[in-house]
Amino acid sequence: MFENLGRAIARRPRWTALVWLVIAPLGFALAVLGVHGESLFERLSTGEPTVPGSDSQYANDVLAAQSDEGESITLLVEGINPATDGIAEALAPAQQDLLLIDGVESVIDPYILPDSLENPAAASLLAADGDGFVVEVTTEADLTGERENEVAAEVEERLDTVDDDLAALSPGVTGLVGSNDLIVEAVTDQVEEDLRTGELVALPIALLVMVLVFGGFVAAAMPLIGAIASIGVGLGALLGLSYLMDVDASVVNVVTLLGLGLSIDYGLLIVSRYREELHLVLDADDGAAVRRRRGDGAVLTAITRTMATAGRTVAFSALTVAISISGLLVFTPDILRAIGAAGVIAVLIAVATALTLVPALLVMTGRRLARPGLFERIPGLRAVARRTADVQSDEGVFSALAGRVQRHPWWVILASTTVLVVLALPAAGLQLRNSGIELLPADAPQRQFVETLADEYPASQSPDIIVVTRSTPAATDQWAEQVADLEGVSAVGSATASADYSVFGVQLDTDDPGSAEAVTVVRDIRELPVPFPAWVTGQAAGQADFVDALADGVWWAVGIVVAATLILLFLMTGSVVIPVKALLTNALSLAASLGVLVWVFQDGHLENLLDFTSTGGIETYVIALVIAFAFGLAMDYEVFLLSRIKELHDAGYSNDESVRLGLQRSGRIITSAALIIIVVFAGFVVGDLLVIKEVGFALAVAVAIDATLVRMLLVPATMTVLGRANWWAPRPLRALYRRFAITH
Repeated sequence: MFENLGRAIARRPRWTALVWLVIAPLGFALAVLGVHGESLFERLSTGEPTVPGSDSQYANDVLAAQSDEGESITLLVEGINPATDGIAEALAPAQQDLLLIDGVESVIDPYILPDSLENPAAASLLAADGDGFVVEVTTEADLTGERENEVAAEVEERLDTVDDDLAALSPGVTGLVGSNDLIVEAVTDQVEEDLRTGELVALPIALLVMVLVFGGFVAAAMPLIGAIASIGVGLGALLGLSYLMDVDASVVNVVTLLGLGLSIDYGLLIVSRYREELHLVLDADDGAAVRRRRGDGAVLTAITRTMATAGRTVAFSALTVAISISGLLVFTPDILRAIGAAGVIAVLIAVATALTLVPALLVMTGRRLARPGLFERIPGLRAVARRTADVQSDEGVFSALAGRVQRHPWWVILASTTVLVVLALPAAGLQLRNSGIELLPADAPQRQFVETLADEYPASQSPDIIVVTRSTPAATDQWAEQVADLEGVSAVGSATASADYSVFGVQLDTDDPGSAEAVTVVRDIRELPVPFPAWVTGQAAGQADFVDALADGVWWAVGIVVAATLILLFLMTGSVVIPVKALLTNALSLAASLGVLVWVFQDGHLENLLDFTSTGGIETYVIALVIAFAFGLAMDYEVFLLSRIKELHDAGYSNDESVRLGLQRSGRIITSAALIIIVVFAGFVVGDLLVIKEVGFALAVAVAIDATLVRMLLVPATMTVLGRANWWAPRPLRALYRRFAITH
């Protein structure tokens, strides 16, 4: 199959490249321009992750259905004493202009009320520190679609000029407009900005690393071209996915960095193996001159061998990564399902570019890649190229490392395991969060708007917990007395009627509505005996429901991934020992990565260095996707290494020799690929959106740990200790392997 694919591409390399030249820019164009003028970024959603069918989601749906108000747009005015003479007159033109906008329901400020500032209702519109006030504009409830956006835009445009109207009264006056739609827009804009920043940081450094790996620009550019094509097609595919399900803003960056990293990984393996096979063909030709010639079959032979070996490895690796990520699809939360679906799409596109576009580019270069690279022709850089560029020798840094490991395997196992366990320890104190505005950087205008509103206008804030009942207010108030007696509750509001429901709010003793104490109160309320249906919502309730959803789906996800991993690795190696060992080492590596993530982001140890403010926990869905993605990437490198070891073992080498030579032949690719993907993930840590920082950092750490401690030390050591037992399988399974084996 893969040999035939290689031959087909070799016959029509330009047509293959042309197809990608068309669909990649088309994907970019669709993502930016969209269908009917609606771009991918305009279709993204944001907000706290929800769980369909959960207690909190039902309560939110009831509250939304009972609301008869339109969009609320608020102007936060600061730097002026509300009692300053002339404010009412200065605001009058803005009030009139706003009320004349077709679609505006009401305009409220302290000066439009009867008796102005003397009216008790004005207190909620005045800053607690006496240095400002708010203007609230509400649109009509029946506005929908494009008209709703047009009205909001007109209101925001007029509110933006109010500070100019007041400047004569107080030169330092400022105005900041905020609304739910503006917060969503701020998050999606931050996603787009972080995406550009990550790519601008990652791509040049990745190119430099590949130039060092290959000793020249031609070979280095090919995986990068594949990665750029993957990003374009992937963004277009995400636009299509947004019509099938809600796609959270963070999904774009997460999937983009995954596709970028995998495309470079796979392209690196294909290019490296092609150069190796091309040298072997030319050496077998008694050192034929290295020049580009057609018709002698050298390029065809090299590309078919490459596809039969590295191409099969790439496809197998992509399958394991896709299965790992597809485990997210079994969970209930929409965000996890969207990341799972988008992640699988990204993997499929990455493997498609690696198996078609990159080989086509290799065929088009002919024998050029067998020539010394640029670095090898420059005297000052020749020594660097000899140490970094891929080589054909079976003796080198990695074989020497394997030899040292094999001389003291038990000490290596003990030391590596100890380090991984120590790194994993902070994960025991993991706290999960469903953050909202805290995901934006501290200096983001919309975050400042929300935080200032909470600090200076406490009356405008929603209760920490909201309880919805299907009962009368009187009966609800009677039951709410039990809620008021719970530990951690500071106050309970009176129930108000809303159609067939009653609603009341609960204030907590803690200032953090997403804290562990708040979650405890939510669970305590839900455990109270209640004579009528009741639902609890709020940040802590959403967190509790999300964690419960993770717990409900985790064993299905783990079962699917474990079973698929055991089966696939058995079909690759013919062993039942190696798949089990791979699962155990990967689990240890994952635990270490999560421990570092908790130590940095939850405990806040690197706040200044990484430029973030800790929320006191890790975002709920970050844990799920980091485990899925990191496990998939660990299997990626496991397959890279095992495919070489198995190839050598099948050729008649002993177990220890297969491990030593396998590490030498794959170690350079694994470490180079790992370094590149670390750079890619680290590029997104430079961004400002907290959730992307967490994901990028966690995956960079996971890859670094896996490619060093695990792949270079722990795996060779354990395979040395196990010896011939590595390749053991019961007799019935051996017969099954002979029939269905996935081999070169």
